[in-house]
Amino acid sequence: MLAAVTGAHGVAGEVRLKLFGEGAAALSRYTSFNDGALTLKKVRDDGKGGAIARFAEVASRNDAEALRGTQLTVPRGEMPPLEQGEYYYADLIGLPAVSDAGDPLGAVVSVENFGATDILEIERPDGKRFMVPLTDEAVPEWNSERVVIVAGFVVA
Repeated sequence: MLAAVTGAHGVAGEVRLKLFGEGAAALSRYTSFNDGALTLKKVRDDGKGGAIARFAEVASRNDAEALRGTQLTVPRGEMPPLEQGEYYYADLIGLPAVSDAGDPLGAVVSVENFGATDILEIERPDGKRFMVPLTDEAVPEWNSERVVIVAGFVVA
């Protein structure tokens, strides 16, 4: 997922986007989203950490509002290759989380970034959730099979 539509912008069919990547410019490398359902005509930075976009298939404010909550995706093969230590949020979501002692903690349900660092949200089997920063001190190990969380960062 690269972005999500948060609502309409103006009356001509533009949409507001919450970005989950490198910014509005990074979206412009793609022309098609959601298996061809949306064709990007233009995108610009909104100056607030999001973006404003126009899609060929969206002609009115009502059409734009109907997209609220839509997640914009592209096939994995179209995304740029990753450098050592880099990851896509989608790679982490769904991974089991264990403590550094090997105790199961739950699963990663989201990755957020409020400005300082990425934060993993872990959902326990009982449905309760906690967050942990994705730093070497808190998460010394992660791979395609699991994330390991230092016990001192686990919220009961």
